[in-house]
Amino acid sequence: MISYIRGPLVEVDEEVIVVEAGNVGYNIRVPLSLLETLPPLGTEVRVYTYLRVQEDAMTLYGFSSRQDLKIFKQLLGVSSVGPKGALAILSALSPADLRLAIISGDAKAIAKTPGIGLKTAQRVILDLKEKVSMEDVLPSLAEGTSGAADAAAGRQAAGMTGVAKEAVDALVALGYSLMEATKAVRKVDGAETMTSDQILKASLKYML
Repeated sequence: MISYIRGPLVEVDEEVIVVEAGNVGYNIRVPLSLLETLPPLGTEVRVYTYLRVQEDAMTLYGFSSRQDLKIFKQLLGVSSVGPKGALAILSALSPADLRLAIISGDAKAIAKTPGIGLKTAQRVILDLKEKVSMEDVLPSLAEGTSGAADAAAGRQAAGMTGVAKEAVDALVALGYSLMEATKAVRKVDGAETMTSDQILKASLKYML
């Protein structure tokens, strides 16, 4: 099993990139959300991969983080959603927005994906709602901490997630939907140094 591929970005095409590693160019299918964040050609990238083996082909699917790869694999566990459908969903919605749609029960947002009907979108929500949490939805407030970060940074990141959730809850109490509230909180700059009240006040400007 290939966990990830690291090397220079050689080619970029519609939903496909080529990364060179060990003098081999790997053809990797990726969602549009990853294409939009790619660096210039020749820059080293790390792509977390899922290998699908069929009788007549082997296909690599790639994602920018382990969490994004995880939601792709979770989609594959939903009946009637194969790799093509899962990739289409993650092209129509960013992984964070997909998790938010699942938590808030927004089947219409998922059904906007070409080829994904409302019944399939509802099945995605039903099957994955217990597997997605608000901690997965608000990672942007804890950017800069990774698996290699020290324990203090990890505790700080956990605290940021906590105050972010408090701000989201406060916005929902004010009458905003969970999706509206979460998107607004995710847009707040410098949230890692703020209290929940400060995040709440800063996020309100995105509601206007």
